[in-house]
Amino acid sequence: MNVTIDKNSGYCFGVEFAIQMAEDELAHEETLYCLGDIVHNRMEVERLHGKGLRIIDREQLETLHDCKVLIRAHGEPPETYQLALRNNIELIDASCPVVLKLQNRVKHAFDASQRQNGQIVIYGQPGHAEVAGLTGQTGNRAIIIMTEADLDQVDFSRPVTLFSQTTKSTAGFYHMKAVMEQRIQAAGGSLESFDANDSICRQVSNREPALARFAVEHDVIVFVSGRKSSNGKALFSVVNKTNPRSYFVENEQELDEAWFHGAASVGICGATSTPMWLMQRVKDRIEEVAEPVV
Repeated sequence: MNVTIDKNSGYCFGVEFAIQMAEDELAHEETLYCLGDIVHNRMEVERLHGKGLRIIDREQLETLHDCKVLIRAHGEPPETYQLALRNNIELIDASCPVVLKLQNRVKHAFDASQRQNGQIVIYGQPGHAEVAGLTGQTGNRAIIIMTEADLDQVDFSRPVTLFSQTTKSTAGFYHMKAVMEQRIQAAGGSLESFDANDSICRQVSNREPALARFAVEHDVIVFVSGRKSSNGKALFSVVNKTNPRSYFVENEQELDEAWFHGAASVGICGATSTPMWLMQRVKDRIEEVAEPVV
């Protein structure tokens, strides 16, 4: 059996940068706090915990003083920076440059919309760290949508500016854009008052067609990702649609030997939050179970 790891899978540059910053700090600090999981991958969080990275939530942040806290790639709303100033917390800011640029665009669009009685709409996962950072630029007044039913929150007779969480599906974004255009016309509004911004990270979106091609090259696909990863769910749907013999695992312990019966080739791929070392462990385990018993 031929087992291949997709060379294009693994960390995006934003996640890789955040983890490198954490490891650089931990090289000379016994403990470093991180606001939320540094990456939506339990295995990597556990590895970094062994090096001294301690995950905290927002309530715990409020009780900290005179220490260092890492801001992960997802970015943070303005109030996090204000709290850090009050509590004398040194922020190690690993916010992804793509996310920071989008936060700035959302802030400018919100300021403009206030003068036009407009609305900011974000296509993204409610409660997701990046989405929280984006809505923070609007004083938490942005409307979050994931499904067509969520569009009932939008007043389509007023101007609408649409953005997307950077890791969402491109196809999903353009579907929602088309539905919103239909609703605007049905409400008697003008499409000229609708500003749709495809703010999906191209390093992420370009993986979709690449993964679809990778999926058809193998009999079986094993997709490795943390179950919290929004990007992981989106990318797995791409490979699963292309190759029905696709399986989602968090680590090598979840593999089932029955998946590989009759397979000549197995492809391993993952999300932008999946470390290469974890995909290698999955590969090693598959090769073990595929070996003939002597």
